[in-house]
Amino acid sequence: MTLRIVRLGTPRLPGEGTRIGTVRRPPRGVKKQRYAADDWYDVWYPELSPSPALVSQALTAESEAEWRAFVRAFRAAMKQPAASRTLDLLAALSHGADFSVGCYCADEARCHRSVLRDLLAERGAEIA
Repeated sequence: MTLRIVRLGTPRLPGEGTRIGTVRRPPRGVKKQRYAADDWYDVWYPELSPSPALVSQALTAESEAEWRAFVRAFRAAMKQPAASRTLDLLAALSHGADFSVGCYCADEARCHRSVLRDLLAERGAEIA
């Protein structure tokens, strides 16, 4: 049983399980009925996405210092009780279920899902 960190909209891997979209907005131009069928996500969970202000900060980060500032701010947001409990839950579930979390960004290294990967690993998640 494992948790995968994925790019939404890419073909699913065998045994990937339920795909959770940790994005602020649904995919543009895609009907709700097609989200799962087109490999976007099965469940939309924007509570694990950056706020609109943090999304802007991440998208405009050009230097490593600016990116690290985003990471610090997003980590602080994920310390809020609801987000922290959700991360704890996902880490625990990763030991008994197959599922994935993801975002649309092409480069995971410059995406909040890289931070989610680290936060989940710090909580003992089983990550593929």
